[in-house]
Amino acid sequence: MTLVDHSNTTPLDAEVAATAAPSKAAPGSNPTLVLLALAMGGFAIGTTEFAAMSLLPDFAPDLGLDPPTAGHVISAYALGVVVGAPVIAVLAAKVARRTLLIGLMCLFAVGNGLSALAPTYGWMLAFRFLAGLPHGAYFGVAALVAASLVPRERRSQAVSRVLLGLTIATVVGVPLANGIGQFVGWRWSFGLVALLALLTAVLVRVHAPLGEPAEGASPLRELGALKRGQVWLTLATGAIGFGGLFSVYTYLASTLLDVTHASPAAIPAVLAVFGLGMTIGNLVCAWAADRAQMPAAGATLVWSAAALALYPFASASLWTLTPTVFLIGCGCGLATILQTRLMDVAEDAQTLAAALNHSAFNVANALGPWLAGLALAAGFGLPATGWVGVALALGGLAIWSISVLLERRSQAARAIDMERSEAAPLGYKMRD
Repeated sequence: MTLVDHSNTTPLDAEVAATAAPSKAAPGSNPTLVLLALAMGGFAIGTTEFAAMSLLPDFAPDLGLDPPTAGHVISAYALGVVVGAPVIAVLAAKVARRTLLIGLMCLFAVGNGLSALAPTYGWMLAFRFLAGLPHGAYFGVAALVAASLVPRERRSQAVSRVLLGLTIATVVGVPLANGIGQFVGWRWSFGLVALLALLTAVLVRVHAPLGEPAEGASPLRELGALKRGQVWLTLATGAIGFGGLFSVYTYLASTLLDVTHASPAAIPAVLAVFGLGMTIGNLVCAWAADRAQMPAAGATLVWSAAALALYPFASASLWTLTPTVFLIGCGCGLATILQTRLMDVAEDAQTLAAALNHSAFNVANALGPWLAGLALAAGFGLPATGWVGVALALGGLAIWSISVLLERRSQAARAIDMERSEAAPLGYKMRD
């Protein structure tokens, strides 16, 4: 006789269970207001991350820099994200989540406030690196807090509300910061972000639950996430698969001017369409992930590859390029799916794994443009950035496939072990 376990659930320790189920909120706290407060931080981060690229022509001459050298300021911020996410997550393992979020936003405010006052290129590099340090840790911890406010089957949608702040920033915050930079001065744009960060700190203090660290939390336990293969596969899926979006976004303005021959005035509008795609994709993918997480991730990667494949053919006309850019932006929803996926595979090292998700996406932010730049240097032309994006999306899909295959094998092995453990005491003879 063969016994079969029909359960689809796996054991979760106290930390995972706390993330998956609603937490005990602070007296009078409202989940909607908590999510709004967390999204405000995402709005501030998204504004400075993307607006800094558009402000490059403004701060470069003021600091006596040529454009390539000024680009290092953007890289310094990304490096801060990659370094800060794991370091802060590990060192702050025993800090209450609300306290940590407030501290991160205060550090973010300081970094951007100092960026607004930077007197030289060297100081600007240092201040942008400082501003990038809390980026990944903030999103990681905010995602855990958001997920703790709702039932398990709505985690992805709660996380998407936090990331909604970032995507809306690409539609509203970036044009606003760019306009301030052009008409008042680029320093005021960074000052605006510092004020938004301080506002977030206040909102989090007022509305968010304390979120005491789990029993036994420690830096060593957080580092345990690095021992889990599924954590690495999930991070690699984002680092590779998401690179395609950045390979196109980085050179989108140049494509509009040199290939589409659009007016410079069309660039903000097309970038806003891209941001609108990111916003809608974030919400739709979160809804799908709460119903079928890994299939949703695979489908999003296929969508991205298909949309990026349209890009080279659509780039000749503004009428075809604009809807294609919207479709590519929808692939941003992968971020929400992988954020929730890490909650499932990180076991008791939730904070580090959640923060590393944003380190992975900043690796994608560096990898995509670099590979696209190589294609341009080889003479393939700006539309070819779409083909680079296709290759990266398919690379992410390949890693996703490996993750699914290994997980199925692991589940099958656990089912066999459970059969044997249940049948053996009853004297059942197991059949092959």
